[in-house]
Amino acid sequence: MDRGIQPFDTGALFAALDAQRTALRLSWRAVADQIWDQSSELNDRRNDHPISPSTLSNLGTRSGTSCQHALFMLRWLGRSPESFLRGATHDDVRFALPDAVSHRRPRWSLPRLYAAMDERRRWDGLTWPALAAVLGCSPNQLTGLRTARFATSMDVAMRIVQWLDRPAADFIEPATW
Repeated sequence: MDRGIQPFDTGALFAALDAQRTALRLSWRAVADQIWDQSSELNDRRNDHPISPSTLSNLGTRSGTSCQHALFMLRWLGRSPESFLRGATHDDVRFALPDAVSHRRPRWSLPRLYAAMDERRRWDGLTWPALAAVLGCSPNQLTGLRTARFATSMDVAMRIVQWLDRPAADFIEPATW
């Protein structure tokens, strides 16, 4: 991989969730409820389904998570996405997520991420396969962001922002829909 691009460490995210859950003496159901309640006003207006406790508890057995689900967890932990890059030793305030109050929810802007990536790809004279090789993913994972409605993997999103040399927060907004 080029430019020191590090994978998003889903195992470390799970370990942090589980450590905070254990410290607070909460069940996975209670954690899911707390995560969902962080956007209580927004949830009251929308007909979304809450995050499932199994989405959280099964994170330890999966190799990844969606970029949107990761934001729920990161918000609850009060941590940045960059703090879970492989080899990260601390959280840096430069990478803090935008504030999201109870009537908002942090959300990746996939159109903005795609536009920045495509602009830089063109500037560098890279084909989609060449960029995919740099990022360690498939070309379809990159070109699919143009039409993605909901999410991509957190690992792919974080590889892209590192390649762009920008913080993930540049592509995350406190959404109200």
